[in-house]
Amino acid sequence: MGEQVAQVDRRIIGNLRSFGARLRAMIILAIDTSTDAVSVAVNNSKQLLASAHVTSDRRHAELLAPMLSNVCAQADISMREVDVVAVDIGPGLFTGMRVGIASAKTIAQVLDVPIVGVSSLDILARSVTTTERVVLSTINARRGELYWAMYRNDIGSSIEVKPPRVGNLGDCVVDIVDRGQETLIVGNGALRYRQQLGEMLESTGLSIEWSSEQLAQPSASVLALIAAELALEEQWQTATELQALYLRAPDAEINWEQRVKS
Repeated sequence: MGEQVAQVDRRIIGNLRSFGARLRAMIILAIDTSTDAVSVAVNNSKQLLASAHVTSDRRHAELLAPMLSNVCAQADISMREVDVVAVDIGPGLFTGMRVGIASAKTIAQVLDVPIVGVSSLDILARSVTTTERVVLSTINARRGELYWAMYRNDIGSSIEVKPPRVGNLGDCVVDIVDRGQETLIVGNGALRYRQQLGEMLESTGLSIEWSSEQLAQPSASVLALIAAELALEEQWQTATELQALYLRAPDAEINWEQRVKS
């Protein structure tokens, strides 16, 4: 009986907290470490309060903690004021993803707040302004491969029209040709393989546009914006429910399997 009452009390408290967050601006703390950069941002569900972005060269774990402290200080908030934690769940660099996701989960658990996970490909697509072109979000998967997904950005928020996948450049070109539309390509995958993709697409007759280098990496500022919209609809998870979007086995596991086979 006592346990049932306690469960009811926790639900009531949770509902009151959710209702209270709706009455005021929710503080969103966003963390992005899915690529070779570390990005942190804070918004109040209405506007960006502070952000930081540093190319990490695999120093994600070393840089993240001080960046979190600095961004919260710039936003003039304490960590205890955070209502929702947002994190890039990939795909991307395995080590970087794990640092960001583990940190986000720990913060959410310590503060007892929900967590919002957003794909790196969704973040890239949302960073592009409204366009009639289909948006191809790309992340460099290394080993001559890409992670990619396709979106419509012609009516405001990005709408996924081709789910995330991983493959070689030829596979990606096949998806672009199959779609048969003018395409805007964004992300560090496009930056890394622009020449090869351009040569492969040249004979297709499709109109291809390349986004600027400033949009090569997913941004925690854009992540925070997406998370704020999802949080207002309570589309969030607990820290234990959150799952990474890997799409492919870690490179270390692939290397081990290849050595075993040889």
